[in-house]
Amino acid sequence: MHSMTAFARASMDAHGRHLIWELKSVNHRFLETSFRVPDALRGIEHPLRELARKHLKRGKLDCTLKIEKVGGNAAITINRNILLQLMAAIEQVRRDAPEIGAVSPIELLRWPGVLDDTPADDDAVLDSARQLFEQALTDLINSRQREGEQLHAAVASRLNQIDQLTAALKPITENLAGQQKARLQQKIADLGVNLDADRLEQEVALLAQKADVAEELDRLAIHVEEARSHINGQGPHGRRLDFLTQELNREANTLGAKAVVPETSQRAVDLKVLIEQIREQVQNIE
Repeated sequence: MHSMTAFARASMDAHGRHLIWELKSVNHRFLETSFRVPDALRGIEHPLRELARKHLKRGKLDCTLKIEKVGGNAAITINRNILLQLMAAIEQVRRDAPEIGAVSPIELLRWPGVLDDTPADDDAVLDSARQLFEQALTDLINSRQREGEQLHAAVASRLNQIDQLTAALKPITENLAGQQKARLQQKIADLGVNLDADRLEQEVALLAQKADVAEELDRLAIHVEEARSHINGQGPHGRRLDFLTQELNREANTLGAKAVVPETSQRAVDLKVLIEQIREQVQNIE
């Protein structure tokens, strides 16, 4: 089991550049990848996107590559062509909208491409960036797996608690018909009226049928066993677990609606709390 939330950072020095990859993933219904890399290395995106899709099934993945000059090559180089084009565009805007104030030089330098960060050897830097991305992706996958192990333990623990609650409910609900008959007879006695024995049996049968939760308890046990088998099997796990959580919640709601004794009502609430806790964890499972 893998989580969808993780962060990884990998860096290296190569070809007079300091390369840094930062990968961050969060939960998402599908796999969505986003890359932020220097303009000169845009060609690297497609193969790395395919590499990510090969190893990840779900989650929103943000990948950022930063390249800094190191050592004696740390001088700042300005791309004059882009800067002049940008200044001409700003001047045109100022003519059309005189109320716009002066533009800060720092803002000009932040414009993409103004600072020339083109590597001296594109191919060599591309190769290094690919290798570093693979390292960062491996670290991200390992992080997702470590957190997935914790999620597995959390879900398994709550499934065991649901099993315990349903097991405790069975003896409580087995004699509901007898309890309802005694309660109905007591009410009739308090009212001081006579009721035909056959009619009494019919009323007790109707009440018992409405309050019978054996089917719901059986389905809860089946869904729990299915969820337990699923989390111990091969992934991805998230979507199937999300469906099973919905089914568990449906049975718990029906159980609460049919509750005729306080013990059943309380345990139905406890079940819903546990199921909601599982649902929250499932949102982060790949």
